Amino acid sequence: MIFASSCVEAAARRMNMSSGDMYRRMKAVNLIEGYILKCYEALHSESREHVTEDVIGCLLDWEKYYNKET
Repeated sequence: MIFASSCVEAAARRMNMSSGDMYRRMKAVNLIEGYILKCYEALHSESREHVTEDVIGCLLDWEKYYNKET
């Protein structure tokens, strides 16, 4: 969970928002469980910058998909 927390915080800083707001966005599309924790083995070996970019890109894609579905 420390890794997931650091992903939330890094993405929040990059997008200039609070960690709480970022957590709520990620939770709304199941990004923490469905991507960050599920893909931990591959993600944790990458640089923080790459992981942050990847997580933000995934979040934006999943939000688009989720918004189409609702």
